[in-house]
Amino acid sequence: MPVSLVKGGNVSLTKEAPGLTSVTVGLGWDIRKTDGAAFDLDASAFLVGDDGRVLSDAHFVFFNNKTSPDGSVVYGGDNRTGDGEGDDETIKIDFGKLPAQVKKVVVGVTIYDATERRQNFGSVSNAYARVLNDADGKELARFDLSEDSSTNSALIFVELYRGPQGDIKVKAIGEGWESGLSGLASSMGVTLG
Repeated sequence: MPVSLVKGGNVSLTKEAPGLTSVTVGLGWDIRKTDGAAFDLDASAFLVGDDGRVLSDAHFVFFNNKTSPDGSVVYGGDNRTGDGEGDDETIKIDFGKLPAQVKKVVVGVTIYDATERRQNFGSVSNAYARVLNDADGKELARFDLSEDSSTNSALIFVELYRGPQGDIKVKAIGEGWESGLSGLASSMGVTLG
């Protein structure tokens, strides 16, 4: 039975699965009926150091940069519609390859061209992040976003990190940005071109 997280809550994944080294964060959502342009939500991951900023722009993993420089974080592909059952997009994190200077991996979702299309998370429902053990596919933790984010076009869903004893943890965040990808990325220290 996976641990159900609430905003701000965290859990040691290593206690749930001793020997854990690699996880996949599955992200999902549904779009409420809209009359306008189609929604395209995109997952991304930021590999940040002690200062809360990416180690370099190459440590921002998303649809245009699918793998971190060390291969520890891999973007699973762009689902442009969100249709169908199951996870819409995935981020794989191999803690065995993750450099020690990476203090956490922040996983977010943004709405592509949200400002131009006048879209926000107010039209998104059933959003979630779940963490799966890559060794056996078992779901270890899940965070269902229930808060109204009607003005936001970017959200941090979860962050994963090593605890003081080296155990792997996940924390439910649920923090949003009205300024979309540019606001979220710049807050993480990414230089957008």
